[in-house]
Amino acid sequence: MVNDQDVILVYDGSFDGFLTSVFEVFELKLQQVSIFRKGFAQNSLFGTIKEVLTDPLKADRVWKGISKKSSAAGKSRIYYAFLSEKPEVENLLLRYIQYLFKSEIQIDSDFGNDDVLKVTQIAKSVGREKHRMEAFVRFRLTKDGFYFATIEPDFNVLPLISKHFKSRYADQQWVIYDLQREYGIYYNLETVDIIQLTLPENFNATQSSSEYFAAEELEFQTLWHDYFKSTNIPSRKNMKLHIQHVPKRYWKYLSEKME
Repeated sequence: MVNDQDVILVYDGSFDGFLTSVFEVFELKLQQVSIFRKGFAQNSLFGTIKEVLTDPLKADRVWKGISKKSSAAGKSRIYYAFLSEKPEVENLLLRYIQYLFKSEIQIDSDFGNDDVLKVTQIAKSVGREKHRMEAFVRFRLTKDGFYFATIEPDFNVLPLISKHFKSRYADQQWVIYDLQREYGIYYNLETVDIIQLTLPENFNATQSSSEYFAAEELEFQTLWHDYFKSTNIPSRKNMKLHIQHVPKRYWKYLSEKME
């Protein structure tokens, strides 16, 4: 079907849903098409909105096609850019993938193409956020005996950091919860699962309340804070450099920064 009007494909927000939408673009030979997550679709007076149902088989076919045409780094770049959740990133990635399939050679380093350059830049930003989360996540021991951490990253990096924390804290049960996106990952000593929590109304993610956290955790928080304060030499403080390495937006979740 070759269309002469705009088609807006609406998907569920998952990566498989996005890849299924890409499959539909090629399968239906859509020319004037846009892809949006559910809730972000823009109505068009002259267009048609079509809801795309996620199909793992269709998504897998697209991903295998990308794998044949791209390097491992190129594949990761697509996934990382998708997790940025930037406005219209789906349409940027669609153009990138269309160019990828059309090209006779790998496009990973074709930075003369504006879409390749933009996808690469976005993916790098997501990669930096991933590494920061791996460095700045602070777990606190709850009264229930598992370690709990809250984050509010700029990008949806939970899928990227689960492997790191599963390997590093393999002998502990832990939860890392994204307050902004209202979901988390839970490690039960065997697998990492996606969870959603209903946090208490009076829960303050920046404080270690005795109502939720173990007594030994509160003692550790005090010791760590005092140690950090005692080793800090005011005369050698370079706040500009410090903020470059530890941006202020992370401070409220760092125990050494808490008052």
